[in-house]
Amino acid sequence: MAASSTPSAASGGSTETIGLRREVGLFGGISVLAGIMIGSGIFYIGGIVLERSGGNLGLALLVWAVGGLITLLSGICFAELGAMMPKAGGYYVYLREAYGERVAFMCGITNFFLSSAGSISALALAFAAAISSMVPMGELAQKAIALGSILLLTLINIRGIRQGSMVQNIFMVLKLLPIALIIICGLAMGNESPNWFSFPEGVETPSIGTILSMMAFAVLATLWAYEGWTNLNTIAEEIKEPKRNIPLALIGSIIGVAVLYVLFNFAVYKVVPYDLIQKMISERNFYLGTVAADTLFGTWGMVIVGAAMMLAIFNSLNGCIMVFPRMYYAMARDGALFEFLGKLHPTYRTPINAQIASMVMAMILVCSRSLSELTSLVAICGLIFHGLTFLSVIVLRRKYPTLERPYKVWLYPFSIILVLIFMLSLIVNTIWQDPVTAALGLIVPLIGLVIYELLFRRRHDALERAKKNLQ
Repeated sequence: MAASSTPSAASGGSTETIGLRREVGLFGGISVLAGIMIGSGIFYIGGIVLERSGGNLGLALLVWAVGGLITLLSGICFAELGAMMPKAGGYYVYLREAYGERVAFMCGITNFFLSSAGSISALALAFAAAISSMVPMGELAQKAIALGSILLLTLINIRGIRQGSMVQNIFMVLKLLPIALIIICGLAMGNESPNWFSFPEGVETPSIGTILSMMAFAVLATLWAYEGWTNLNTIAEEIKEPKRNIPLALIGSIIGVAVLYVLFNFAVYKVVPYDLIQKMISERNFYLGTVAADTLFGTWGMVIVGAAMMLAIFNSLNGCIMVFPRMYYAMARDGALFEFLGKLHPTYRTPINAQIASMVMAMILVCSRSLSELTSLVAICGLIFHGLTFLSVIVLRRKYPTLERPYKVWLYPFSIILVLIFMLSLIVNTIWQDPVTAALGLIVPLIGLVIYELLFRRRHDALERAKKNLQ
């Protein structure tokens, strides 16, 4: 096959003669995604969705299903890309192949300094806060726990993808136990029989157009609960039988999580009286899942919820610490970051320097007083780069038409166009709601472009010329 018909290799400039180990199976892949996706938000995002659905319980459940469907349509794009290019780095790789190194670098550098590091630090702080809700402690102690959890999980993941995946598998099962207990007991013991398809008393039934607008706004809230499904592709180089397991893990985990969310909220509605739900939402108290557990189990309810939240957050934190450094490792192999970040540990065959760099950056953000401000700045960037990744399915089909695609997007190209339209609406809505923050958020990737031109472009170009000479 001609050089112009194949994507560039991901060997980069590292002199490593050993590669990453393929040690994550199908269940491990599912646990990575489900572990990151199912966080503490399961206990309160349902209240936000119900509020945006006008208090209509049936409509809220439909919104959860629609959010799952949109996530699934997005996931099948990543399924095609991941099976086609099972390389470390995730959507950095697809952006590089579709649009060139500059766009990919802007994405990667934004992840390194804010998006990925901000996710790790926020989860670590949330984990400490969850512990504090059961064993009260001061801010300094919470930050110490957050820093300690990042250090501990980084050390575990440095010792091998198998160890990190094992932790992920164990904690995913553990956190599902209290959630499953609430669902099963709620469905079996719930005595409420609400009117599923009516709006609150005294509220006039909205028009079809208004209902669709309400649903669109509510779906945005569900997407926060589904967030995290993109992360499996980042460790594609460590997945066993990636051409089979990446699509299966993506589709299986998204469908499974969607069913879990619908059942969980259905169980909550069966347990918590509708009048109490309305009162809580009017008071901006969205923790309906907590009230459901308290109703079912009394004083043990808070213990069950607290345990589930701690396990869920810790599981998500481990998943993020596992996958994010692989993007920086891939960038270093391409000559788009410092060469030492592309080194593998000689025994464990993990990207140790990239893992340490990721840990240090997350710890810096944990100690920062403006964490929430920093992470909010990159929301617009995440939407743009994800949108470009979805579009890359079309771009790469045209660019590499003969490349093997073990899995292909359903209903191509209409499903991709639908996702792109929805993604564009999110971008427009974000800019409309907060144009100043959106503009500031774009500064980070633009600064990244300048850094690339000054520090890494020559090295990347030299490596590309060397690879072409070898072909």
